[in-house]
Parts: sequence; C-alpha cells; structure tokens
Amino acid sequence: MRQTGTLKFFNHDRGFGFITPSEGGKDIFVHITAFERSGLAVPPEGTTLSYVAEEDRRGRGPQAAELQLA
Repeated sequence: MRQTGTLKFFNHDRGFGFITPSEGGKDIFVHITAFERSGLAVPPEGTTLSYVAEEDRRGRGPQAAELQLA
C-alpha cells in the first residue's frame, strides 16, 4: 500500500535516513539504494515522498521502497 511522508533526515555519509509518515506513527527507515532503484537523487530534508513500506530482509522493521516525489 502506497503511503506518503516527509523526509525527516538523511545522512549522505552513511547512506540512510528516515521518513515521517503523514498518517503518524513511527518513522520509516530509508536507504540510499531505495533512491537509486527509484531513479531519484536524494531530495532535501522536508520533501514529501510517496513510498511502499516493506519489511527489511534482516528483520529490523519496515523500510521505504518504490520512492516517488509526491
């Protein structure tokens, strides 16, 4: 299910950040590879994105995938 949220923080040196969901709840992890797979450059913090929350393969909780600018 596609959701929307705001890019809260992104550490370019470490290659990850967090999205705050518009609907509320816990922040969603986002990795640099999610932006690369979506063909997007990492936008500035505060940008609204749409995404699909997927479970991390390592069992660490949800992470953002299929990113689009909203």
